[in-house]
Amino acid sequence: MSPPARWVLAAWLAGAAACAAVIARTEFTTDLSAFLPRSPSAVQQVLVEQLRDGVASRLTLVAVEGGSPDRLAEISKRLAAALRASREFASVNNGEEAGFDKDRDLVWRYRYLLSPAVRAERFSVAGLRASLEELLAQLASPAGVLLQRVAASDPTGELIRLLDPLAPAARPRLHGGVWFSQDGSRALLVAQTRAAASDIDAQQHALGLIRDSFARAAAGSDARLLVTGPGAFSVASRERIRGDAWRFSLIATVLIAAILIALYRSVRVLGLGLLPVASGALAGVAAVSLVFGSVHGITLAFGVTLIGEAVDYAIYLFTQNAPGATAQSTFERIWPTLRLGLATSVCGFSAMLFSGFTGLAQLGLFSIAGLVVAAAVTRWVLPAWLPRGFAVAAAAGFAPKVMALARAAPRLRTPLVILLAAALAFLFVRPQPLWSGTLASLSPISPREQALDRQLRLDIGAPDVRYLVVLHAPDEQAALRASEQAALALRDAVAKGWLQGFDSPAAVLPSEAAQRARQAALPPAQTLRQNLQEAQRGLAFRANVFEPFVRDVSASREMPLLDRTSLQGTSLALRLDSLLVKRQSDWAAMLPLRGVSDVKAIADAVAGTSAGVLLDLRGEFDELYRGYLREAQIHSLLGAAAIVALLFAALRSARRVFDVLAPLAAAAVVTCGLLVLGGHELSIFHLVGLVLVVAVGSNYALFFDREALSAQDRGRTLVSLLFAAVTTVIGFGLLAFSAVPVLNAIGSTVGLGAAMALVFSAIMSRPTGDEGAHARAS
Repeated sequence: MSPPARWVLAAWLAGAAACAAVIARTEFTTDLSAFLPRSPSAVQQVLVEQLRDGVASRLTLVAVEGGSPDRLAEISKRLAAALRASREFASVNNGEEAGFDKDRDLVWRYRYLLSPAVRAERFSVAGLRASLEELLAQLASPAGVLLQRVAASDPTGELIRLLDPLAPAARPRLHGGVWFSQDGSRALLVAQTRAAASDIDAQQHALGLIRDSFARAAAGSDARLLVTGPGAFSVASRERIRGDAWRFSLIATVLIAAILIALYRSVRVLGLGLLPVASGALAGVAAVSLVFGSVHGITLAFGVTLIGEAVDYAIYLFTQNAPGATAQSTFERIWPTLRLGLATSVCGFSAMLFSGFTGLAQLGLFSIAGLVVAAAVTRWVLPAWLPRGFAVAAAAGFAPKVMALARAAPRLRTPLVILLAAALAFLFVRPQPLWSGTLASLSPISPREQALDRQLRLDIGAPDVRYLVVLHAPDEQAALRASEQAALALRDAVAKGWLQGFDSPAAVLPSEAAQRARQAALPPAQTLRQNLQEAQRGLAFRANVFEPFVRDVSASREMPLLDRTSLQGTSLALRLDSLLVKRQSDWAAMLPLRGVSDVKAIADAVAGTSAGVLLDLRGEFDELYRGYLREAQIHSLLGAAAIVALLFAALRSARRVFDVLAPLAAAAVVTCGLLVLGGHELSIFHLVGLVLVVAVGSNYALFFDREALSAQDRGRTLVSLLFAAVTTVIGFGLLAFSAVPVLNAIGSTVGLGAAMALVFSAIMSRPTGDEGAHARAS
């Protein structure tokens, strides 16, 4: 090995070792929120944060079916007891009374600090008289038996007033003391994990506990377990990503290796051909790790595409190396074209690099770093290691047939023009929008899983909350005070029939100011006794029967204020955490609305009394997505413009630039038409894929534009293009079978588009003239 080759080998080994050292310390994630848009506004950021780490992301819905209701109820109780004993879960509710004992005890103890009805006039003689007369009427009703237990301690009815707003908006039916679906076929349970859905390892462990506990609780029965929720979705998505990454990478490697071994007929040359791919993958992962601090699993799965494109560089070098020529001289001859093709690919992938999606930005950086390193390894490493005098003998056999196809291809220009016109007409005249405007189009959850989630939420009685009032405040107390102000407007809206109800964090934890005001409204014990004696005159109550009421009021006057820690161990803590969120620099309070009938009136009422904003969650997320789609379209246009400018600077001929771009534009349009015709709902990921069609296909168009030195050179070039396109189609096309939307969209788009880019480049290529002419300057 010559001294220069030794230096090249040393540099390559040092680079590979450095990348391996970075990767050894890399954190790999599969959090699909990386493929949610990064929010441009504070309000939208709250929503994205809640999807990633909020309390709602920690809820797991569990159903047990496949047995008699009595048997299912018993299994539910055993399962709930086992999960409550685990530290993995913050709360487990299945409708059993035991699950709400702490809630009732807390509400009873703090009822005079929680109730918004507590005012000084309520404890005056007139106020107490009205409450006692109402109590007498209630005791005479069918509900009187229940009221007798608390009447002496709560004659003003604070507990009854509190239980309604603090109760869930809807509850499923009860059988055997546990929750059931309305048709009685499923026993239901809701578990809150301590870990957020983004902590997928913890979620997987929690799901394992649920399954193991169910297996013990349902032993000997035919009962079946159903589980859904954000945590279950995260775990399932990670398994899909891992499975796709390994499966498609393995299949692509085997297929491409089989094709190349048939072409090269040399195991050593095959190994050399895969060297740029391995080097590029190492460099891509290391670059992403250094810039982003972690590497997403989808980025690794996307590495399969690098196999398809990075291996092209070695194919061009090996296949176009003429018998007797040195690899170095061959590369110097084709390097200007490869360099320009690499530059156009980098421009295309840059549209992903500057995306508002962190996941797409990772894919862009991975691809750019990987391709640059793969090209560098092909440029400086492979020529030094390629066996002297090596030539791909199979190229001579394939060349005549490929050249015959290439010479016949221009006859298809008229059909191509007709196909292009038909695709354009179809895309422009179709009544539906070309691009999906909803964030749901990016959902990694299968339709079956979505249907199960909807069914269990319907069974459990969870409301479909679409409208939400969001308030921002500098601290917790300010957020609670703002919630109380907004609640005043919302209560008025309920009275006017604009909505059916709402939830508020202040109903669970009133502000300190409100609690102090309620304590101040409570009279001293002696005053309260005197007022009670006056109010009781003429009513059928025994003397001193309300002494427990006097003691509780007196205790409430002096008790410490209710705070967040007081709620620990109750389901009210979960409710508060879902409605009042500590953020990095402020607090956000959220008030979900139910049964909204006049959106504008409610929005005006809330804006007039507080700093709240009424959000339509469905519309807000869709607008968030549409904003990023517009941003991606701008980046794609900038990437395409960069490619055009680059080609003009390199080729210096408008005609040659047209020859290169025309087949690429046609491939992008026809690909788009075929995807829509095939039922694909185009998303931002398809848009990125179309840009990559232009970036990847530019290599084919540039080689068709390059004039050959001889007929033999032309034949070897066409053979290299054919095999390069096949490997690219395999690399990207396999991803079309992925269940992960980003991989499926990019794979199906680029796999189809790359094939058409090669065919269209051949159809639209111009005659190269005398095969013995010198190559044009590139």
